[in-house]
Amino acid sequence: MLVKKKVHIQLSDLITCLSDVIDLVNPALFNHHQRVAYVAYSVAAQLGLPQKQRNELLLAGKLHDIGALSSQERMQTMQFEFHNPHSHAEMGWRLLSSFEPLAGVADIIRFHHVRSDDGAGRLRQGGGVPFGSHILHLADRVAVLLRTSGNVLGQRKRICRQIEAQSRGMFMPEVVAAFLKLSQKEYFWLDLVAPALDSFLHRRVKLEAIELDMSGLLSLSRIFSRIIDFRSRFTATHSSGVAASASALAKLAGCSERECDMMKVAGYLHDLGKLAVPAEILEKPGGLTRRQQDVVRCHPFYTYRTLERIGEMTTINSWCSFHHERLDGSGYPFHLKQADLSLGSRIMAVADVFTAITEDRPYREGMSTDGALAVLYDMVEADALAANVVSLLVENFDEINTVRITAQAAAVHEYHQLHHKLETCRT
Repeated sequence: MLVKKKVHIQLSDLITCLSDVIDLVNPALFNHHQRVAYVAYSVAAQLGLPQKQRNELLLAGKLHDIGALSSQERMQTMQFEFHNPHSHAEMGWRLLSSFEPLAGVADIIRFHHVRSDDGAGRLRQGGGVPFGSHILHLADRVAVLLRTSGNVLGQRKRICRQIEAQSRGMFMPEVVAAFLKLSQKEYFWLDLVAPALDSFLHRRVKLEAIELDMSGLLSLSRIFSRIIDFRSRFTATHSSGVAASASALAKLAGCSERECDMMKVAGYLHDLGKLAVPAEILEKPGGLTRRQQDVVRCHPFYTYRTLERIGEMTTINSWCSFHHERLDGSGYPFHLKQADLSLGSRIMAVADVFTAITEDRPYREGMSTDGALAVLYDMVEADALAANVVSLLVENFDEINTVRITAQAAAVHEYHQLHHKLETCRT
């Protein structure tokens, strides 16, 4: 495999990818993150905040609900007021705060449901609440009040009345005042429901160009894998196992260190499209219905189309999105055949099958070594998986299995630690 020596990937582009695919889990959520980002940025501009703070609010808007890990929890956040609004905000902060370029964004997200309570909301948990959190709170609730059917201009008075009624209680008065002034302009509402809102934001907003090197890309993609996998205890370690196995196989296949790192990124991101699959399906203990199977079969398509917009991710995208393709063309969703599948794509397919059959799932325990090898041999015989890649795995089975187990053990520890801290915060 030959790849460029350097990567130049914009942080904001990857965040937009994550934001968009999260909103695919339910049609009622379509474009929610983009709308919140737009309102938050616009209110910050109306308030005259510095560009850096506006940009942080834009990114916070695009990521504010990533801590709502189940579709049920996501739908709950679409109610104007709901029970325990801080749980998903805390989870979002814990998922993002370790990534230094997003530390400020994570802080805004952590407190984005803190009420103003006539000024008392400036403090929480013994520390100050960022002003941006109060802006994001209002922006989020405006987007929740918006009905996507019907004329948007006819909704202005209703939404403004409800927001103004919560001044000093739910929202900071100065933030409410800025929103009400902004709301007088028709373009604000028309932009808010525009189908190409993301493209508009990209053209209008001059985000700081934060380029990720390979180390940064690895760190961020690992965070993405946690957001993808931690929605279910049964998938909590899957991407870690695939990333570790695929990288180890790539090394054995003679790939360079950079190619192995890219393979690890692809492993972390290969199930990005599963964010569009309700966690309730992922955790179903029995067999899936035909309709549920169809929902699951969409996920590599969503991964591919989501990452496709980033030109620098083309190679990584092909490696991670084709993991359910088969050499004989019987895979999905593109039905590619052997000639269309690169070595990287073939490695990822083997790593995904190997990890899936050796880890526990809701409907079965992980297979033994003999059982796993039998499945891999059968898939080679059926012209589904690449014989040379499977041979590498078989010849180095103990080494690769140890790498997988170690990576997944670290992930499960992090999963339990994260949920323990979250339960502690709730009590």
